[in-house]
Amino acid sequence: MNQQTISKSFSLAGVGLHSGEVATVTVLPAEPDMGRFFVYHDRHIPAQVQSVAATVMSTELKVESAAVRTVEHLLAALSSMGVDNARIEVDLPELPILDGSALPWVEAIDRAGIKVQTLPRKYLAIEQVLTVQRGDGFVAAFPSDQLRFSYGIEFPTTAIGTQWFSWQPDPDNFAAAFAAEIAPARTFTMASEVEYLRDRGLIKGGSLENALVCDRNGWLNPPLRFADEPCRHKLLDLIGDLSLLGLLPQAHIVAFKASHTLHIQLAQAIQSIVNTGCE
Repeated sequence: MNQQTISKSFSLAGVGLHSGEVATVTVLPAEPDMGRFFVYHDRHIPAQVQSVAATVMSTELKVESAAVRTVEHLLAALSSMGVDNARIEVDLPELPILDGSALPWVEAIDRAGIKVQTLPRKYLAIEQVLTVQRGDGFVAAFPSDQLRFSYGIEFPTTAIGTQWFSWQPDPDNFAAAFAAEIAPARTFTMASEVEYLRDRGLIKGGSLENALVCDRNGWLNPPLRFADEPCRHKLLDLIGDLSLLGLLPQAHIVAFKASHTLHIQLAQAIQSIVNTGCE
């Protein structure tokens, strides 16, 4: 299969989840082998594992003094929709959260269209078990003949509790499956954590319009799009973080009580294997 880019550019604007500032993002076609990369203040920031600078409540990429954060939803959408090469111009250092999901990005990519390019797409397979762990949370990659995900979460409220979601999309229908089953899942938080996070300078742009919020009695802004929407959103974040490898690895990825930090640590472990030629 050959590499792909978008057929025409598009722009979306909205508030940043953590900054609270309104940002505009413009996604443009890019040449083969350019990959997905951000442009901020005339600096190119590759959407690669090596660019990761921080993983607190989002994934931040940085090159020298130029940084951009909360990149995971757009990157998950581009990767899953089959966009290998894209120039992403941003006017502020945080991408808009939009409705808290990747669905607006997917819809914009679909409207822009996909263009097949001349060079072949590369291939990344896992040939050994890789595991990263922190406390009782972990992410692991197992050799597999097809890409598959299993994600588990656990929260001390009956509205969320313990959830597991397994996803093994048809490779020939990956984009449609992602658009229908993963992209609509919105970010979420516990109401008890809102004040603490804001005291730390986070979620300044968070609202009931762009995040699901839960207290001990249930959801403050139902209905959910899926019964297990929180678990699906964590998988959305994982896909966005793993897309920093350039393409998703052929493996069974299993995660439990994980985070952006663990996602990136697994991506780094996979990258180290690739660098030693064990692809």
